[in-house]
Amino acid sequence: MRETRSTCPYCGVGCGVIIESSGDEITGVRGDPDHPANFGRLCTKGSTLHLTASATVTRQTRLLQPMQRLVRGEAPMAVAWDTALDNAAGKFAQVIRDHGPDAVGFYVSGQLLTEDYYVFNKLAKGLVGTNNVDTNSRLCMSSAVAGYKQTLGADAPPACYDDLKHADCLFIVGSNTAWAHPILFRRIEDAKAANPALKIIVADPRRTDTVEIADLFLPIQPGTDVMLFNGMLHLMLWEGWIDAKYIAAHTNGFDALKATVRECTPDKVAQVCGISKDDLLAAARLFATSPATLSLYCQGLNQSSSGTAKNAALINLHLATAQIGRPGAGPFSLTGQPNAMGGREVGGLANLLSAHRDLANPDHRAEVAALWGVPSVPEKPGKTAVEMFQAAADGEIRALWIACTNPAQSMPDQATVRRALERAEFVVVQEAFATTATCAFADLLLPATTWGEKEGTVTNSERRISRVRPAVVAPGEARNDWSIAVAFAHRLERQLGRASTLFPYETAESVWNEHRESTRGRDLDITGLNYAMLETAGPQQWPLKEGESTGRVRLYEDGVFPTPDGRARFVDTVYKPVAEAREARYPFSLNTGRLRDQWHGMSRTGTAGRLFGHVSEPVVQMNAQDMARRQIGEGELVHLTSKRGSIMLPARASAEIGLSQAFVAMHWGEEYLSGCSSTGVRLAGINALTTPAYCPTSKQPELKHTPVKILKAELPWSLLAMAWLPADAALTAHRALQPLMALFPFATCVPFAGNTQGQERSGILFRAAAHDAPDEALVEKIEASLGLQTADTLRYADRRRGQRRSARLVRRADGSAGLEAFLLGGDTSAEAWIATLLREELPAQSYGRLLLSPGSKAPVAVQSRGKLVCTCFNVADVAIQTELGRCGGTADERLAKLQGALKCGTNCGSCIPELKRMVRATPVEAEALTP
Repeated sequence: MRETRSTCPYCGVGCGVIIESSGDEITGVRGDPDHPANFGRLCTKGSTLHLTASATVTRQTRLLQPMQRLVRGEAPMAVAWDTALDNAAGKFAQVIRDHGPDAVGFYVSGQLLTEDYYVFNKLAKGLVGTNNVDTNSRLCMSSAVAGYKQTLGADAPPACYDDLKHADCLFIVGSNTAWAHPILFRRIEDAKAANPALKIIVADPRRTDTVEIADLFLPIQPGTDVMLFNGMLHLMLWEGWIDAKYIAAHTNGFDALKATVRECTPDKVAQVCGISKDDLLAAARLFATSPATLSLYCQGLNQSSSGTAKNAALINLHLATAQIGRPGAGPFSLTGQPNAMGGREVGGLANLLSAHRDLANPDHRAEVAALWGVPSVPEKPGKTAVEMFQAAADGEIRALWIACTNPAQSMPDQATVRRALERAEFVVVQEAFATTATCAFADLLLPATTWGEKEGTVTNSERRISRVRPAVVAPGEARNDWSIAVAFAHRLERQLGRASTLFPYETAESVWNEHRESTRGRDLDITGLNYAMLETAGPQQWPLKEGESTGRVRLYEDGVFPTPDGRARFVDTVYKPVAEAREARYPFSLNTGRLRDQWHGMSRTGTAGRLFGHVSEPVVQMNAQDMARRQIGEGELVHLTSKRGSIMLPARASAEIGLSQAFVAMHWGEEYLSGCSSTGVRLAGINALTTPAYCPTSKQPELKHTPVKILKAELPWSLLAMAWLPADAALTAHRALQPLMALFPFATCVPFAGNTQGQERSGILFRAAAHDAPDEALVEKIEASLGLQTADTLRYADRRRGQRRSARLVRRADGSAGLEAFLLGGDTSAEAWIATLLREELPAQSYGRLLLSPGSKAPVAVQSRGKLVCTCFNVADVAIQTELGRCGGTADERLAKLQGALKCGTNCGSCIPELKRMVRATPVEAEALTP
């Protein structure tokens, strides 16, 4: 067995991992104890990485050779690499010659490595001559970038993870850190345990798991963050809690801001934000008077039509109170993707240039042109993500190159995005997984390497650069992203008549060395760093200039900022409401965000059935009172409708959700959630609803707020099918079922997993609803995909009533009969006990043909294990509640006893906030209290 050090490909914490491999197979993964981001810890997603990289998954989901689609809508055919790249270069050259360089666009990803990013940036701006290169980081971090630049002068988070140990007050706002950055949350828990006096404030419209650790919770109304921050500053001024000396010595612009916040009285803030004046005062006092205050924030601030203002208003608080530039203090944006920071470093956004240079600055453009050896780089601003797809939908952009991202799932306003992909003359998708929704729109598919196969670097939230090393050779004909872009660039250079190449790279290191040189003299100067140092000394923070041996832990300790006069700048942040307000027709605020165990569009995490255990299917979470008023029962289907589209989802009551609010996880695209309208138009996941409105400065869309109406759906006919399938067939069955989902008004199709005697099993769950029973042939196709068209399948059908049941039992090694697959059509009221029978792999021989009987009641009692809480050790809530009933003592003692008995929460720790909530909610049985 070999061991290879690398990093986790998920959130921006940048956890180090050790990959275990044998031959060409990744066999295991564990946290790297020497990596300063995680010290050996991994979350549920990171600890299951090896499951998503198995040969079984690769064979079923990976794109393994170039594929060309001669006619859109038809299956693509395999082509040679040379043919594929020659075709791509010819098409792009033709568009450039006929319509100019701005008729092409490149949309890339925060999951690319820095070297990949650098080549794409140079390809677009240096060779093609267009700034139409943007990234899904535009959906993630562009407001944080703009906020840092407006206030501090550069896109440089001033704090670090170690500051958690030194902070006396944590202000977590717009971030469900417990789910979105679990390993960082473990460090927060450690800091609280080491310093019980540490005060934690959480501001969020939802009462998330992160709130479990809070001393003060501010359940603000969606989009009111600027008013909250301005109101806090109003009180700081009134109470004399600002640092006038720091403001005078190190900042500009405070007087204009004072005039604005003067109007943000406690009464007004309480009314707009929906919080009490006492809580507002408590938050302002803790923030301003604590010896060291650290703010942590993410998409709640960024994904907003006021995203830049929200970021700047929060930083205003730090500048006004001098809570910056020292241990435990500062505004710390949490990066959403593993290398969104690296992409920002190389200028991989439509308005940036290499090494934090500004496109609008002629001196910066000249510096980059000289470095690249080109006469100039274009000065016209490029199209950002939303603008790029709108331009393609309008026919302005005619050729699109999409790399390592899935805009047909992740972009807002999916109707426009799909119109863009359909109207573009040529679409290239460079991707590791053939299963993403965007692949269906590609004229050319290019297979790329992914985690465990790539070579290069990434930069995490605290400006720390880590090496990424390949553990196994790339499968099939997959190539590294940077090398695909270089090979294309060489061909395009010949097509455009360029005599010498701008891309003389033979290794990832040669790309990185050029990037390093571009940082010389800049705020992120890394001229003192090289691959060898990263190998011997480990991950390093920037800046790290030539001649230095270590990077800078935190920034602005001397009070000098990278602005023309060296002073930070207060921004006059005037509160503006959300782009689309709730109204009588659309009375709910729809929020989207992450699940604990899933990642983005789930192209990787969606291959591991185990990761569906915590949240198994898409739902819309609502406040129980809102459901009662509308007579919506638990699990009943509802229409979610915005001004852009409508989808259906089951409703679930949640204590997290406030009145007139709703939440749907961001991950559910058409790969897992689909349906069709009465006119036959296919509905495409949650982003069929979201608004394309964006922040005018950062151009980041307002994914965190969309007004919707929620109406009960009347679909009397329903279907549920579940099956255990061979590991090498489950994901293939999932793909085969996806086209059938669009034939129902509502359908979901998701993997699930089980673990019997240490043996993990794979399964698929298909759910659908319709006005009437569908054609029998459609149901038979579903049965065939799930192994229910065999001779030993038990069947019952009543065509007149639209009723259908099928079940297949198999003889197990212990002699018992187990339910291997079933389908309920029409009457699905028996779902609870039959699904439990299958999921828990309980003996089923005593049920026989009773499985086919109508009705909901089990003929013999069937006990479910309940909802999965701990993914690592497969522990469900029923077992936890039973054990807690036996555990006496304090809350901490009960939790410790629970962990000792069931091991839940002792590995990655992602379930600890939920366990703590269950400790409080579960009473102790009388006998456990007896001495």
